[in-house]
Amino acid sequence: MLLLLHFMSPLLSQNKVQFTLDKIIKIAKEQAPDAILARHRFRASYWQYRSFRAIYMPSLKFDATLPSIDRSIRKNALPEILPDSSVVFIDQYSRNNSIFYSGSLSLSQNIGVTGGNISLNSSLERTDQIGVMGSKQFAANPVLNIILNQPLFAFNGMKWDRKIQPLAYEEAKKNYLEAMEQVSVNAIERFFDLADAQLNLNISQINFKNNDTLYKIAQDRYNIGAIAENDLLQMQLGFLNTKTELTKAIIDLEMQKSRLRSFLGYNEKVDFNLLLPDSVLNLKVDYQKVLELALNNNPEVIGRQLRLIEANRDLAQAKGQRQNINLSASLGLSKSTYGDIASAYDKPGEGRQMRIGISVPLIDWGQGRGKVKIAQSNQELINMQVQQSQLDFEQNIFLLVMQFNLQNDQVTLAAKSDTIGQKRYDITKQRFLVGKVDALNLADALHAKDIAKRGYVEALRSYWNAFFMLRITTLFDFIKNQTLSEEFDNLIE
Repeated sequence: MLLLLHFMSPLLSQNKVQFTLDKIIKIAKEQAPDAILARHRFRASYWQYRSFRAIYMPSLKFDATLPSIDRSIRKNALPEILPDSSVVFIDQYSRNNSIFYSGSLSLSQNIGVTGGNISLNSSLERTDQIGVMGSKQFAANPVLNIILNQPLFAFNGMKWDRKIQPLAYEEAKKNYLEAMEQVSVNAIERFFDLADAQLNLNISQINFKNNDTLYKIAQDRYNIGAIAENDLLQMQLGFLNTKTELTKAIIDLEMQKSRLRSFLGYNEKVDFNLLLPDSVLNLKVDYQKVLELALNNNPEVIGRQLRLIEANRDLAQAKGQRQNINLSASLGLSKSTYGDIASAYDKPGEGRQMRIGISVPLIDWGQGRGKVKIAQSNQELINMQVQQSQLDFEQNIFLLVMQFNLQNDQVTLAAKSDTIGQKRYDITKQRFLVGKVDALNLADALHAKDIAKRGYVEALRSYWNAFFMLRITTLFDFIKNQTLSEEFDNLIE
């Protein structure tokens, strides 16, 4: 007895804070490591989507060399005619003293419809010769230099990205909501794990106290010959068992508190006193409505759409690589002049540049055809997998709805069983005290009472677990009758 008081005294002296199920769920969504991880994952998806959108915006780039100094000695082989009219090359050396400056400005734009790219470029170069005969030279493309790169009959990745990336971002949103609801489910599990431990400790404390009293009474009766030795031994065994169960319950309670603290991100100073929900929702859900909500909101549905689109994209890419003809063209004006910078922009059309190029694959020895066949096979496989996944999805929703609709009755039955079990034990205990039942009947009533109490807590766990599984599957709040929503803007600041 002294050993038990030694274990229990720290528990009794702690200042416990009362926590309801709703409070635990709220705290978990705010600060649980799993919730923080879900928020960071969503932020990464958001910026990935922003990067995708930026691809279709014009980009402006400036490059410059400020400056480049060249003071090198160069060797040149110059021709010289000898008296016999033969020509030889004589090495001569010259010193170069120049400063070079350059700047260029380019504006480029991807063409999503065709998968090409067009850019406009302008550049200016200046070379200063240092020395007695110093001079300045400018070379400019000041007006227009247009460059076009356009694949013909080829795979257009930007076209497919316009289909895939918005869906992927929408999936990321729903994955975030689903992850937060999964945090709620995990919080429910931790809550009821600790609630079970609290209940077991309470049961163990009551059973230990009752069995201690009953064992003493049995000893007195045995001493006067009112009961047989077998009944006394049964009572002694029951007393020792409750003592062992009480020790285990104390240890298990501390373990469950530690698990809940870790899940919520609390330190070891936080203690818990859980209050079980005193009621459940009077709610029945319709399978067709739940199925419709799931098809509209569940990220798994979007995931299946993405898999089909990506399979079609891979097939289009394999086909496009077999006939990947690339056309490139450039057109520009340029001028090189001595003098000031203004003269470089005077009549720039004196220098013209034009280039047209084409790249055509000729022979690949069947590589392209093989890639197409592989992509076609993969597409057919994914189509089959998606169809099977859809059937399994609908079947799981049917089972989930059926399970939830039965939970309300299960909680009611468990509550009645708890009341009956407690009443039966109280009656049996009184009958034992007056000698009308033996120790075996009392032990049986005690065991049934404890099972009923634990069964009620398990029924509550199953109910709230099933309810939040409905929320995960549909991303729908059945209490407020509205779709779950989050302030996503707060996550990306």
